[in-house]
Amino acid sequence: MTTQVTFRQADERDLDLLVELFDGAARWMVRSGIDQWKPGGKSAGHFRERIAGGEVWLASHEGRAVGAYELWWEDEQAWGPQPPVAGYVHRLMADREAAPAGTGRALLAHAEGRIAARGRAVARLDCVSSNPRLRTYYEAAGYRVVGEEPGKLAADGTRYGVTLMERPLTRP
Repeated sequence: MTTQVTFRQADERDLDLLVELFDGAARWMVRSGIDQWKPGGKSAGHFRERIAGGEVWLASHEGRAVGAYELWWEDEQAWGPQPPVAGYVHRLMADREAAPAGTGRALLAHAEGRIAARGRAVARLDCVSSNPRLRTYYEAAGYRVVGEEPGKLAADGTRYGVTLMERPLTRP
């Protein structure tokens, strides 16, 4: 059964909502003992930049925003210089209380469709190396590990390791 969510591209009016979705996902991670996102870790300014420089998508279910993701067309920090063959999925987030089961997969499928529609053959993402549950989730969604970046630079200047994953796409 396909999860019934609708998508629309986020704009400046959605900045507070995006921060709220991020903080909710971060609070869930903290409660679950996952050392990754922290509440307050992404500001409205972050999402304003992502909206201006790429794509940010919101997913809704029964009139309520239940998830979002960022789609980038390059990611040199994690992947280095690359030919334009991929799209890069970032900040996949679902409202753990309101999102119907399968929302994460629906977000991924939407991102993959956007990437393929742009004529690119590969969906890529990275996940923090210290989160094996997330890696397993992405592997179950068809992504495979293609490398490691041990020193990705965080916004606060610290470095952390990420696992690089990708999934080949079929074009529409």
